[in-house]
Parts: sequence; structure tokens; C-alpha cells
Amino acid sequence: MQIDERRFNRLALSGVVAGFVLMLTALAAIIMTLVINQRSAALVNHTYQVGSQLAQLQVLVERAETGARGYLVSPDPARLETFEASSAAMPDTIVRLARLTSDNPVQQQNIANLKPLIAEEFAKQSQFLIEAQAGRLDNARALFKADVARRRVASIRQIAAAMGAEEQRLLNERSANARGVSSILFVILGVTGALLMALGIAVFVTVRGYTESLTRARDRLHLLNTDLEGVVSERTADLRRANDEIQRFAYIVSHDLRSPLVNILGFTAELEETNKSLGALLERAEKEAPQIITPDSEAAREDLPEAIGFIRSSTQKMDRLINAILKLSREGRRTLTPQPLDMDEVLGGIVGSIEHRLVELGATATVEHPIPDLVSDRVAIEQIFSNLIENASKYLQPGRPGEIVVRGYEQGDRLIYEVEDNGRGIDPKDHQRVFDLFRRSGTQDQPGEGIGLAHVRALAYRLGGFIDLKSELGQGATFQVNLPATYTDEEVPN
Repeated sequence: MQIDERRFNRLALSGVVAGFVLMLTALAAIIMTLVINQRSAALVNHTYQVGSQLAQLQVLVERAETGARGYLVSPDPARLETFEASSAAMPDTIVRLARLTSDNPVQQQNIANLKPLIAEEFAKQSQFLIEAQAGRLDNARALFKADVARRRVASIRQIAAAMGAEEQRLLNERSANARGVSSILFVILGVTGALLMALGIAVFVTVRGYTESLTRARDRLHLLNTDLEGVVSERTADLRRANDEIQRFAYIVSHDLRSPLVNILGFTAELEETNKSLGALLERAEKEAPQIITPDSEAAREDLPEAIGFIRSSTQKMDRLINAILKLSREGRRTLTPQPLDMDEVLGGIVGSIEHRLVELGATATVEHPIPDLVSDRVAIEQIFSNLIENASKYLQPGRPGEIVVRGYEQGDRLIYEVEDNGRGIDPKDHQRVFDLFRRSGTQDQPGEGIGLAHVRALAYRLGGFIDLKSELGQGATFQVNLPATYTDEEVPN
């Protein structure tokens, strides 16, 4: 199989693009499916809420009747209190039930039928109790017996049973929809996985064919005239280097295509476990007590949003890291332009830009005078001290008024600037670690990706200086920036 370089590049680029498109498609499908599943879970929860209110209504009706009946049999104040409590709670229960079923015409009609029956039932029972409290107990009992024949309570129970059956129908329908969405997600993931596997095989075959072509070319060069032995050796070395590059490229392609797939598979497992919990909950509710919301249902409602949030935060973090790397790359290529700098003005402007934040935190930032001026690149200097002062304001010690002090002094032909705070401090074992790219120290309760201090150190080096740190946990931190008084292109860090 002969593959030239141009064709190989096209095929490799097509493979990368196809893999990226497949990843985006799978990710979009997962997010969309999770959102739909979340909505289905919300509908199922809504059905349980309706069932709970319906059960509450039935309990109140039964308690009221039991309290009234019991009082007529044996006038006990506790039974009268039971009736009165049920009667007082009934209006709010009907209102909540009506609000929960406002989108269901069938249930609204059932509630419309229930209201007059319940109102009449409670009015009659109140009338019997008034008679009994007035001492006409026999008359009250006679009225109660005569009224039982109207069977209002039986009608109320019948309507409540119809409402329960309607909610059970909706629960079954919504549960089926949720299972259908999960099935679609599994199909999408399966198809995506198969396509990625096929793409990986195609990339492997292409790389292998190209590598074999390079190997054959190397062998042919080895057979050339002895007078061309030096040229052959040189070309062979070039081919070997190219072969190494191809192998590294194949690894990068396979690794970059596989890493997102691992994440998706992890989220799929999470979704599967959540669906299992939800399925177990529905099965248990159908068999035992559909009106009760179990802890499993709460877990189902929390896990799905958590998975979605994790996907979103991962992609956002990736975007922030890429942007940060691009920013570092651009800054590394930017031409430095030294100029005289009034450091009192520069540092005062930085402190003023975060003054509102300091006020919110109850902190102060002070620039001690006099502070030496220098000749350097303004943008780089502003970025160095902006990062240090903003970091000091971010990592203050809770319960301690924040104090940030910026000072400077001369040391021979060098200038030393210090940014000191009384914040939470940094463990001595992490003093060097915090300057590494993407590395942070201590409790991660503030936004950031571990870029700032690495950027500060790189800028200090470019300006012919360096940065140092003095700190203990709980004792604040002091960052020392050592810079030449006048920057020139020949400056190198000490």
C-alpha cells in the first residue's frame, strides 16, 4: 500500500476531524438525553407529589368522619379536636392539590366534583357536633344516622380513587418515557463507540502503511551506489526521524480520541447507576406505596444534575486551560519595550482597580513610600503585580481583617519589590510547587487554574529577574520580585 506524504496528511487530518466530530456529537447527545431524563424525573416527582396530596386529602376526610362519629358515640374533647384540625387543614390541601393538577383537565374536573361533596360533608358533621355540644346528643345521633344514607363519604372515596388511578397512569407513562430516553442514549453511545473503534483501526492501518512505505524507501536507498553511501546514510537518518514522528503522531491521535471516550463512558456508568436506582424506586413504589417519596428518588434527582454539571465544568475547564496556554504562548512571543515607569502610579492604579473588591472583603491594600522606579516593560510589570496583589486579596484568612502591603527598596543595581499579606499562608513544602504551571496549594476554594504564579515567574525571568516566596501556614505570605533597575535585551536572571 503506497501512501505519499500529502495523502497521509489528508487522511490523518480527516481522521482527527472525524474523531472530534464524533466526540462532540456523542457529548451533545448525552447532554440532551440527560436534560430530557431530568425533565422526566421531575414529572415523576410531580406525580408523587400529587399522590401525596391526594393521600393527605383522604386522610383528612377519614379523620374528620372518625372524630365526628367518635364524639357522637362518646363525647371526648380529643375527638372534637381531631375533627376541627382536619376541617382546618382541608382547604389548604384542596388548594395545593388543585395547583399541582392545574395542567390536567381530568383531575381538575375530579377536584371540581370533590369540593361540593367535601364542603357538604364537613358542614353536616359540624351541624351534628353543634347539636351534640348543645346537649342534644340523641338528636345529633339521629341526624347522623339519617345522613349516612346519602353516602357522601363513599362518593369522595370513589373520586379520590379515580384521581389516584389517573396519577398511576401518568406515572407509568412517564416512567416508560424515561426508560425510552435511556435506551436511546445507550444506542447513541454504542454507535459512537463502534465508529470510534473503526476510525482508530483506519488510522492505525494508514499509519502502518505509511511507515512501511518509509521503511521500503530506506531499504532502497541503502542499495544505492557506494559513492552515494554518505547520502544514503543521511537520508536513512531522516527517514528514521520521520518514522519516530509518525509513531508519536499515531500515539497522540489515539490518546486524544480515547481520552474523551473514557470520560463519556464514565458518565454513562453514572447515568446507568442512577437509572437503576430510579427503576428500583418505581418498582418498589408501584408494589408498595406509590404516594411515598423514598430516599432513592431524592438520589435520582440529585445524581442527574450532578452528572450534567460535571460535564459542563469539565468542558469549561478545558476551554480555560487552552485559553491560558494560548495567552502564555502569545506573551512569550511579545516584544518587550522598556520605558521609565513611575511605580507609585503603576501600583496605585492596580490597587485602585480592585478597591471595590477589598471593600467587600473588609481588607486594605497600602503602597509604602518611597518606592523606587525602574525602566522596564510596562505591560509585563503590571501583569506581575496585578497577579500578586489579586492573589493576596483572594487568599485572606477568614476572621482576620485583611492587610496587604507593597514596598520596594534598592539593592545595588537591583530593585526588590515585596507584596506582603496576612492571609492564610502557604506550606513551606509547596513554595516551589505554586510557581509550576497548573499547580496550586492549600484549600481549593477560589477560582483559578494554577496559571497566575507560573506566568509571574516567566515574566520575571524575561525581564532579567526572579521571584521568591516567604510564608508559613496561617502567617501570611511575602512575595519578593527581584528585577534589574534598567531592563535591556541582554538581561538574564541571576
